[in-house]
Amino acid sequence: MSTNSKIITIANIQVEVIRKDIKNMHLAVYPPTGRIRLAAPHKTDDEVVRLFAISKLGWIKKHIKNFKEQPRETKREITTGESHYFQGSRYLLKVIEHDGFNKVVIKGTKQIQLFVRPKTKQEERAVVLKEWYRKELKKIIPELISKWEKIIGVKAADWGVKQMRTKWGACNVDEKRIWLNLELSKKPIICLEYIIVHELIHLLERNHNDRFISLMNKFMPKWKQHRDELNSLPVAHNDWGY
Repeated sequence: MSTNSKIITIANIQVEVIRKDIKNMHLAVYPPTGRIRLAAPHKTDDEVVRLFAISKLGWIKKHIKNFKEQPRETKREITTGESHYFQGSRYLLKVIEHDGFNKVVIKGTKQIQLFVRPKTKQEERAVVLKEWYRKELKKIIPELISKWEKIIGVKAADWGVKQMRTKWGACNVDEKRIWLNLELSKKPIICLEYIIVHELIHLLERNHNDRFISLMNKFMPKWKQHRDELNSLPVAHNDWGY
């Protein structure tokens, strides 16, 4: 599939226009910053594309406003008393210095305990916490992927977890490999499932077109509700989006 892109400006709003091998135009506004992307067929005239974007201006502005009003987490210092999220629940962090191995423990329903060696720097504490998030996310992904592969009727060749600055997930259709954003470890599990379903359906339909939406509706009828929940939750200081 060949693609190319350029930026057009509509009423002081930048719109990324991507040319694709598709039949119809599709407009999307992505959280958290309101990044706008318009996918258009290769043969569609530039003026037709511009007029389509103009016709959607009210819709675009409404979504941008919603994203700008979305709550943001402040930068985390990884110190005792901070709020941290895990699988959709809010916990208070307690940093405990000890002489043993670095580790993270969930204490009850309200506390994440971070055990580190004395005088451990903030950056090192952050790494310990991040790797714990990665380990916990990787624990639950295989079962969820297996569950939805059976439902959808596809098979992913591989999957991985990494930090992504612009997406919650990604799918390399040719290699059948799925990537999931590490930040999903902080979100409700149903939101993780929504992203897994989204990426698995790309193995049936590469593009975000009417067929893709129809497949989402078929296999996860409440996917829009889950998407809206994910996009309404506080986003990290780094500003993850999808």
